[in-house]
Amino acid sequence: MLLLLPSKNLGAFGDAGRVTTSDPALARELRLLRNHGAEPKYFHKKIGGNFRLDALQAAVLRVKLPHVSQWTDMRRANAGRYAQLFRSAGLDDRIVLPTEPDGYRHIFNQYIVRVPDRDRVRAHLTEHGIGTEIYYPVPFHLQECFASLGHARGDFPQAEAAADSTLALPIYGELTADQQGAVVDAISDALRERPERSESE
Repeated sequence: MLLLLPSKNLGAFGDAGRVTTSDPALARELRLLRNHGAEPKYFHKKIGGNFRLDALQAAVLRVKLPHVSQWTDMRRANAGRYAQLFRSAGLDDRIVLPTEPDGYRHIFNQYIVRVPDRDRVRAHLTEHGIGTEIYYPVPFHLQECFASLGHARGDFPQAEAAADSTLALPIYGELTADQQGAVVDAISDALRERPERSESE
């Protein structure tokens, strides 16, 4: 399944998506579900939805598709530059950077780092006009909709640590070296700063 939202490497004008499969039975099921579960028209075998790609989204994607490889290469170049900048700033021992395992090619739809005191760092970046995002700040086992499963904080410590420490930095293809330098400098400044101690400490 491929989500083709505007913020993705290949983004439509609005919401769009694509599912591919080599399983004929699954393909038939997906075609049924994308069209309100109707087969033939107006005779609904299952509960589905209107998940068809409209003509406007298809037209936008058709124009953008030939450029995806170049845009991905630009993101990859920016990711490589971030790694160099963080190393040069002496931050690679304090920040966990994304990795690319051997045999795989990261497209860097997002550039997610794990940083100490994430919320304070993010606030510092915001003060300097640098956009960031926290994806999935609440792990699944702590979501209200899964409360019936009976999990509590501490049950999945790695998921909780990721939710508490990850931060998405700008990675779009047109990001300049100077802009990336400003991001790294701001993070370096934030990590050098210490929150003011209270009088009771």
